[in-house]
Amino acid sequence: MAQSVFHLFRTNVDSTPSKVAALVKRDGAYREVTWKTMGDEADRVSRSLLGLGVKAGDRVNIICTTSYEWCMIDMGILGAGCVTVPIYTSLLPDECQYIVDNSGSVVVFAENAEQVEKFRTEKGRMPNVKKVIQIFGPVSSDDGWVISYDDFLKLAKNDQATLDGCRQALNGESILTIIYTSGTTGRPKGVVLTHDCMVYEAEAVAEMKIVQSNDIQLFWLPLAHSFAKVLEIAWIGTGHVMAFAVAMETIKENLPETRPTLMAGVPRLFEKFHAAVVNKGTAPGGLKAKLFTAAAELSKKNGDLESQGRALDFADSVKFGILKKLVFKKVGKGLAELMGGRLRFLISGGAPLSPQIAYFFRDAGITVLEGYGLTETSAATFVNRPGRNRIGTVGPAFPGTEVKIAEDGEILIKGRGVMTGYWNNKEATLEVFKDGWFCTGDIGTVNSDGTLKITDRKKDIIVTAGGKNIAPQNLENMLKTHRLISQVVVHGDKRKFLSAVITLDPDALKAYCDSNTLGNGSYAEMTQKPEVEKAIQQAVDEFNNGLAKYETIKKFKILEHDFTIESGELTPSVKVKRKVVNERYKEIFDGFYQEKY
Repeated sequence: MAQSVFHLFRTNVDSTPSKVAALVKRDGAYREVTWKTMGDEADRVSRSLLGLGVKAGDRVNIICTTSYEWCMIDMGILGAGCVTVPIYTSLLPDECQYIVDNSGSVVVFAENAEQVEKFRTEKGRMPNVKKVIQIFGPVSSDDGWVISYDDFLKLAKNDQATLDGCRQALNGESILTIIYTSGTTGRPKGVVLTHDCMVYEAEAVAEMKIVQSNDIQLFWLPLAHSFAKVLEIAWIGTGHVMAFAVAMETIKENLPETRPTLMAGVPRLFEKFHAAVVNKGTAPGGLKAKLFTAAAELSKKNGDLESQGRALDFADSVKFGILKKLVFKKVGKGLAELMGGRLRFLISGGAPLSPQIAYFFRDAGITVLEGYGLTETSAATFVNRPGRNRIGTVGPAFPGTEVKIAEDGEILIKGRGVMTGYWNNKEATLEVFKDGWFCTGDIGTVNSDGTLKITDRKKDIIVTAGGKNIAPQNLENMLKTHRLISQVVVHGDKRKFLSAVITLDPDALKAYCDSNTLGNGSYAEMTQKPEVEKAIQQAVDEFNNGLAKYETIKKFKILEHDFTIESGELTPSVKVKRKVVNERYKEIFDGFYQEKY
């Protein structure tokens, strides 16, 4: 067992120095970076932190989009015996200040002038911060508090004895990182993860042989999120190649450039891929569109039946077999080419993936492995495996992780990956541990084959006026498989029926209006077109047909904007802030039950 994550990193640097560690796009082309180069650059960061007077155990922030530099600086922070505290780039100045102050951080690495400005405005409330280091671009002020990355490196202290002491002192119980939950309600809590938590994750991934040393992973998820963190650690643990996407918006461009063998993403990414394929398949009209629609409908029907342990009848089975060859074979070929031609599988995490999306990809020949975990459990706790992928579940537990279901259905977890607690918040820590088990707050069931099926968040379960318990997330995910729908929030706690607010996908909406010659206009104008409203009503009606009466959505309203992080309805990890939505659209929800809509 490795002594620490830093020692895992040094194993790659020392054992395979000339092996490619990363693919980084510079000057318009991807360049190879070896483990030795990364090791040397991280070492300079460690020495420069010593030059700033940083001591082992000190907390250091990184606020930067996912990049090679983020990970290299991270290893440099660990190499100085310090603790990395990531911050989402989307956070506001006062939110950044809260994390810096709460964690007691002494140094901040900020991506560029835009991010630096957040700390300048809050400088008076961050007395512990020695320096803010701007990673990219020229520094706009010479006040000495903000310095460029190049000037930071000039501070490097050649004190090998102190550096060795910091590194030798690292062990499994040393704090690796404090990750602040993005929080759907209230102030975020700092989750304390030790080196052993993530060494365990690396060992488990290696044991399951999900990621192998010859893999190439395209990486874009925000490293302030625990899902991305565990992917970084899996890279450090297996020594495969990490190809860094320039941005989420450039994934489509970067896929054929890097030709990855695997890529991880949140469900929203796969929903967008699915919507794009459906829009393209139905756009031509005529026979091709009819064949595509028939294939997509049978894929959904087959998936629904399979999840119930049933199968298509003979006639549908024959029809589906023909449509697979006529439609899905071409879809799969197109997707494979789009993704570079070497993809083994995709990994989905961070939120529930609609089974219908996973079945659609499977029918097109692309495997999507869904996993599950929380920041408090080092992100990855359950995952489906290649060759053992049960769609509709998040797979079996990681080796060495224990799981049990409480009497009320809550999932309880115990194992090396579980956090030690919340930073400086003993009360909150005590609330989530019961007899040594971590209480996830999620409701689920363990199947006979050991796979876990998630029902919903415990706090989100709706109890109707009639006493029926309903998991809104399942209903929302089913509706979101419609190509036009972006987000759905189902409402109905203590109400006599269910209602919902719905947002539409801007790209899909424009494509729909174009293909149906409805004209364009603004997003808000397009959402209010009668033809669009009719299409969504039809989708809701079809959705309701397969449900018990008490589960059906009786009323809904299409909102005139999509949910975004900036508008405050999504967390930085792209999860809906249910409480915010319920409060912000209270008048609409109340109106459903007052016969206003």
